[in-house]
Amino acid sequence: MSREGYVNAALVAALVGVPIWAHVAGEPFTITLATRAVIFALAAVGLNLALGLGGMVSFGHAVFFGLGGYAMGILAHHAQNFLPLYDGLFLIEGTKSMPVIWLVAITVSALAALLIGLLSLRTSGVYFIMITLAFGQMFYYFTISWSAYGGEDGLSIWVRNGFPGLNTLDPIQFYALCFALLCAALWLTHRIARSAFGLMLNATRQVPHRVETVGLDGQRAKLVVFVISGAITGLAGALFADLNRFVSPTMFSWHMSGEIMIFVILGGVARLFGPVAGAVLFVAMEHVLGDLSDYWHIYLGALLLGIVLFARGGVVGLLAGRAKSHD
Repeated sequence: MSREGYVNAALVAALVGVPIWAHVAGEPFTITLATRAVIFALAAVGLNLALGLGGMVSFGHAVFFGLGGYAMGILAHHAQNFLPLYDGLFLIEGTKSMPVIWLVAITVSALAALLIGLLSLRTSGVYFIMITLAFGQMFYYFTISWSAYGGEDGLSIWVRNGFPGLNTLDPIQFYALCFALLCAALWLTHRIARSAFGLMLNATRQVPHRVETVGLDGQRAKLVVFVISGAITGLAGALFADLNRFVSPTMFSWHMSGEIMIFVILGGVARLFGPVAGAVLFVAMEHVLGDLSDYWHIYLGALLLGIVLFARGGVVGLLAGRAKSHD
């Protein structure tokens, strides 16, 4: 096993061992922190596909995170209030079933990513960044004015949604569910990166003109991976809303897009476990330093600056000591 493989294995061992220890020790808050880190990691894995593999610097991934959250919130809201959702054409019943909610969240987020990608990928560089940011702000201000679902105050869900055979109100069982989905997303990312499709994406990111010369459609490949990226981030949004039993327009804010970007940069862009390491580090700093000072973001900024200047491979790259990615 490579050095980076050992780093990844140690990270997985920590994500398994710490919640089990917390469960045995009767520390449910620690399990909740770990669940938050895993969900953020899942969102960052989605962005890492677009950024690390496709070279697309998206500053609007909060759109998909928020859509996943609102898909959960709206369906659960109608289920708990016994109010059918009628849009003029279809009569849709609410639901408290997690698998159904996940399917809706993934579908809605993927469709949004398809539409946004079709428009955004006509540009590149700073223009791509600004277009994705603009979409995020559009959704943010729309949900603020969406009074039917709480507007600026957001929407509360009384009871966490259910999964067959599990008690999702038990912190360790809900954590296990989120961790399993993160592992599935990491496996999918690994498979994509090692496939012929992933190799084409990597070539498109580095030498797009040569890809076009051999007759391959690099732009279509980038659109496909952007849709997959949005779908994964949308799933993370649904889980995050279920964790908090609350959704609000802040899930669409540029701050959320920035945080997801920070997770990827901290851990290491294009590294398989980079987003996981970044999300865990962020949540740990938020918890530990947040208790010491309200201005803990100063330390986060200093760390981020140091990584950008001296450890371009992120925390995983620094520990692994070499430049290999998606190991």
